[in-house]
Order: sequence, then C-alpha cells, then structure tokens
Amino acid sequence: MTTVPLTTAPTGTAPGTVDLRSVWPATTTERPHGDVLVGGVSLTGIAESHGTPVYVLDEAEVRERCRAYRAAFPEAEVHYAAKAFLCRALVRWVEEEGLGLDVCSAGELELAVTTGFPADRILLHGNAKSPRELAIALRLGVGRIVIDTPAEIARIAAAVGTGGHQKVMVRVTPGISAGGHHKIRTGSDDQKFGLSLRDGHAQHAIARILDQPQLELTGLHCHLGSQITDVRPYLVAVRRLVGLMARVRDTHGIALPELDLGGGHGIAYRPGESALDLTGLAARVRVELAGSCAAAGLPVPRLIIEPGRAVAGPAGVAVYRVLAVKRTPGRTFVAVDGGMSDNPRPALYGVRYAPRLIGRHSPAEAERVTVVGRHCEAGDILAEDVPLPADTHPGDLLAVPVAGAYHLAMASSYNLVGRPPVVAVLDGRARLLVRRETLEDLRVRDIGL
Repeated sequence: MTTVPLTTAPTGTAPGTVDLRSVWPATTTERPHGDVLVGGVSLTGIAESHGTPVYVLDEAEVRERCRAYRAAFPEAEVHYAAKAFLCRALVRWVEEEGLGLDVCSAGELELAVTTGFPADRILLHGNAKSPRELAIALRLGVGRIVIDTPAEIARIAAAVGTGGHQKVMVRVTPGISAGGHHKIRTGSDDQKFGLSLRDGHAQHAIARILDQPQLELTGLHCHLGSQITDVRPYLVAVRRLVGLMARVRDTHGIALPELDLGGGHGIAYRPGESALDLTGLAARVRVELAGSCAAAGLPVPRLIIEPGRAVAGPAGVAVYRVLAVKRTPGRTFVAVDGGMSDNPRPALYGVRYAPRLIGRHSPAEAERVTVVGRHCEAGDILAEDVPLPADTHPGDLLAVPVAGAYHLAMASSYNLVGRPPVVAVLDGRARLLVRRETLEDLRVRDIGL
C-alpha cells in the first residue's frame, strides 16, 4: 500500500514529534486514489462500517499532546479540561499520561471517577454548582473545588461539616479580555465567571474562606477565555494574580502555594491560521512568575494549567456523507448528513473549518461552496466559502479535521437526530468508544403517554 503524508511538519520539527500547528493528526496519510488514513485506518472504511456522520479520534495524537504539555511544563500540574470532550477511553488516556482533570459538572466527575481516575487529581469548576453536585464532589473526594461565587463558601463549609476538610481555590477575574470570540472571553469583569480583582470581591471572598476551618485555600485560579493565540494576556494575569497573592500574604500572613492559569490555548482550524506557541508560553510564563514572585518577596507557587481544546481538538476528524448539491445564482450548497446537532460551533461563534473530499481523487477544478447541515435552520452551516471539487456529488464523503473538541461535547438531538458515534484509531486498528445515539434512545426518554 502506497501512502504519502497529508501534511508536512515545518522545517526543524524533530522526527516523531507532534506539530501543534497542524490541522490534521500527525498520523494522517493519503493514498493515491484519494483515501485518507488516520492512525493507519481508512476514514472511508470507518464510514462504511460505522455509518455517517462519524467522529474519529486519534489516540496517538491525544497522547502526544499530553506529553508535549508535560514536557513544556515539567514543574506544573497539567489538568485536561474535560468540557472539551470526555469519554471513558479519553479519561484513561489522560490518566495514563500523568495529567489531572478539571470538570464542571457531576456528570463529568462521576464518569471520570467510575472509570478509575483518582478523585484527588480532579478540580471541580462551575459558576453555579448545585447542592447535589457539591455533595457528590465531597462524597467522591474531589481534590479541589474552585469557588466561583461568595454563596458557595458557606454552602461548601456546611456540606463538609465540623471536623471535615476540603481544599478549595478562588476563581479570580483579573480584568483581561482575551479570546477568539466575545462569547468565549471569560477574564473580563462583565461576564458571569469568577470574583473581580478590581472591585475587591476576590479579596473579600478569600478572607471569608480563611475564616472557615473546614476549608483549605490552596491558591488562586483564573481562566481568561478560549482560542487565545497570544502569550501576553497570560503574563498580565500572572502579574495581577501574584499581586493579589502578595496582598493576601500581607493581610493574612499566608503564602498561597498554587496558581492556576486555566487554559484557552488557541489552535489552528484551517491551514495558515495561528496557534498559541506552547513552548513560548511555558518559557515566558515561567520567567514572569519567577520575576513577579521575587519582586513581591513570595515563594514561587506551583503552577496549574488546564488545556482542553489543544489536547483533543486536533486529534478528532468528523466524517460526513454528502446528501445533496444545490446550485443557486448566488452560491453552491453542499448538504451533508450532520450539522449543528453534532457541531454547533459555527452557528454559535462563526467558526470556520477546512473540509475536504475523501475516498476518491477528483480531476475537477475546485469551486467555492458552502457546506451546510441537514437541520431545519438557515444558520446550520458547517463551512462557508470553502474550496471543494466541482464534481462533488451525493454519496461523496467529506472529512472535517480539528473536530475533537466542543463538537460532541456540545452536541444535541435537535430535530431528533441522534448524536454520532466516536471511533478511536491507533496503529491500524479502530475500535468503537461511543455508540451512535439511536431513534430508540430518543424515544424511550419520552414517557408522557
């Protein structure tokens, strides 16, 4: 079998390493007749055996990205942000690669713990944690709870009970606007997350926590947003949070031992797009943290970071089948058998992708088309103004790379269309991780008659 690499790593990339700027998994190859393989497995073959739409997750890519973070931040705790995508196999991979987890619901927490993930290596987030979620977290022994609102302080302390103990952090809003879209910027004062550094709410919450003997305040947490491709906002966050740590030391005589900078590390969805430089981020954050702490007379806290999209996103490929091609005076629409129910991100954030034809080689010239989904929404657009062969027709297969994060994690059953399966690939083998949601699954939940 003759194959050629689908993407080429930039000059200077060491053999066997992952190019974090690539929009396809590093294991991707292409056969001369147009079939594309990921992890040594034909995407066309997966579509034939599992149907479409189908999501393919490259285990080797996930593991290599975990290792890249461990190598870049050897002195830090690296926690995978489960909200990007979570399933039992991914929990196992992350645990085996030495990462922690951060979760934001009882569902994510229970899935991880029942899979065997150590609860003490899990952080629980959330701007509105329910009493039930807090009770589950305490029962399972979650490592840290990130306090997001003052009301949680007394609630957690009461749930812990006299003589109990729970490690907590405070989510601080440092007044920094960063991220790829206004809906995913979470570091500024005008959104729902965290306690403001600017108006004193964070300092007041810290004082209240320190008055609760059941709660151990281990450090400060912040999350600036998502799809950040510039290192500078993280450096500003370090300076501001270290400044708050110094005030805590001066006021309460305590040097907090941990600083969590969150995640939000931007990745490329299309060739040529910029991505956050992981090596540069690690080096500059390390220098900034050491310098800021030295200036404040503080010991350097243990750093925590929370990549999610940057681990899972580039490891996923979505495969769709073309159902219709419609040409109008204004544009050509290529309709596929998935859409906003399995990937709502284009509708929510206007995200753009780079789909490509797989399974055959086309001699036709490319034309600009709009790839749309099957749902009863004008906004159900997967990729706008993208090049596809002019002879694209019903029955063809399209593959969309960088589909591993915030697709199925945000999926719905809109129009009662079941969610797609997830198939893992590794070393020429494919195995089903998550089965397709069937019409029976949708029907049995309806018990209203």
